[in-house]
Amino acid sequence: MTRVAAIDCGTNSIRLLIADVDVTESTLVDVVRLMETVRLGEGVDSTGEFSAAALGRTFAACERYAAEIRRRGATKIRFVATSASRDVSNRAEFVRGVEQRLGVQPDVITGDEEAELSFTGAVRALGEEIGSGSALVVDIGGGSTEFVRGSVSEGVAAARSVDVGCVRMTERRLRDDPPTQDQIAAATADIDAAIAVADAVVEFSQAHTLVGLAGSVTTVAALALNLEEYDAIAINGSRISAKQVDEIADRLLRMTRAERAALSVMHPGRVDVIGGGALVLDRILKATGLSDVLASEHDILDGIAWSLADASEVE
Repeated sequence: MTRVAAIDCGTNSIRLLIADVDVTESTLVDVVRLMETVRLGEGVDSTGEFSAAALGRTFAACERYAAEIRRRGATKIRFVATSASRDVSNRAEFVRGVEQRLGVQPDVITGDEEAELSFTGAVRALGEEIGSGSALVVDIGGGSTEFVRGSVSEGVAAARSVDVGCVRMTERRLRDDPPTQDQIAAATADIDAAIAVADAVVEFSQAHTLVGLAGSVTTVAALALNLEEYDAIAINGSRISAKQVDEIADRLLRMTRAERAALSVMHPGRVDVIGGGALVLDRILKATGLSDVLASEHDILDGIAWSLADASEVE
């Protein structure tokens, strides 16, 4: 058994999983999961660089995570940076700041690598629910969405990352509060075009199950389940119908920020961008024609943890 620390730094949030992983028994037991909204990708779509404020928020979170990793005694650390970190002009400053605080360089991975890690995290946790057929796993992030098709037994068959995510769509298109119908139509056109690009590679028609990952999906699931407070155990493995997703996306896009913030399951860091995330999920369901989405609380963070444990096994 290996105690590992996995960090996922995306466009909207930075998350830490410290877990005890046993490759032989194929078990992953959480020690602690933490999430902070740092909005690293704020403004990147228009400026092409990380702002000083966004870097400051991210580095402060790294310092808190470093202290937690020391306290919990994790022996291996992997920091994975996604979407926003791939194309910025000041990436070197970001890499240097992370290494100074955590002692490891961030792996700025490709969209395809991100997709494979997400698939691993989901299918190792939800194998029985997914079954033996082919599954389409979608990870809706802040700056991008990863599509990966595969099966529990055979692994990844095809993957594609596209640049639509809850933060990117909100900043680019959904600027008013609430957004106008013209803004929603423009966002929908962007999303549909990106989904078509992914479909051409991944072939959605080959999948029998849609698995949804990350905060936009799990928040929509929490709303569909009418939870009084966010409950990861209740959300994980729940099936949300396409009709429910469509209704919730429409409702969120009609709400003001204050109305969204008042929802009992809403994380404060997701209030501004949940409409965009729900719209992405809604358009994916329409494109696939599948009747529901299987919500997973296990995602790229778990995949990163497995990658560390698998590497230890090889060593």
